[in-house]
Amino acid sequence: MEEKEKPRLSRLTAILTQLQSKRIITARLLAEKHNVSLRTIYRDIRTLEKSGIPIITEEGKGYSVMEGYHLPPVLFSEDEANALITIEQLAIKNKDRSLVDNISSALEKIKAILRYSQKGNADLLAERIYFSGNNNEEKTSDNLMQIQSAITHYKVLTIDYLSSEKKLTTRSIEPFAIYSIHGDFLLVAFCRLRNDFRHFRIDFIESIIIEKQVFSPHNMTIKEYFEKYVKNQ
Repeated sequence: MEEKEKPRLSRLTAILTQLQSKRIITARLLAEKHNVSLRTIYRDIRTLEKSGIPIITEEGKGYSVMEGYHLPPVLFSEDEANALITIEQLAIKNKDRSLVDNISSALEKIKAILRYSQKGNADLLAERIYFSGNNNEEKTSDNLMQIQSAITHYKVLTIDYLSSEKKLTTRSIEPFAIYSIHGDFLLVAFCRLRNDFRHFRIDFIESIIIEKQVFSPHNMTIKEYFEKYVKNQ
């Protein structure tokens, strides 16, 4: 009996963590993640509800945890703690200062809840991980966080953009997505000047203004963007 309960207890803990990490998550996605049936997930959700977790069910959409509800900080396994340290060292090599600063700040808060022994191991591991590239830790942009905020809030951006041909233009754009290639971040946006989607290297943006104006979300996925605009190039 005890052996059968261990996997379920582990699954319940993982489901609760996943519910807190997303605005909404479907039963089907939870079932796929844990390789169990939908009926099992429904039963797990009821168990969490009976234990006092304020789970909200949105018919036809999925589950979420009531806004403002938080459990005490979770304990990380050694492998999870090591993965976080690796991410931090990788991020330090990034060329966008706003990303580096915010990742470092976030991971500081996470490391604050590590067990004492894990903190010592984390410090040791940080000294033993090295990623090549951008060895001088050069920072060529400082606006990735502003752009991400504009994407999630559908805010129009006004940018001064210096092209690779050193031509400076002012653009009014509707930010759509971000992707990285060869270590450089590219912003995909609907350019109102060209009346079509374009991509802009973030480190080529000389200045950026987040306007109060909002735009209607584009009815397209990032996959559809690549299929339409990139594959045929």
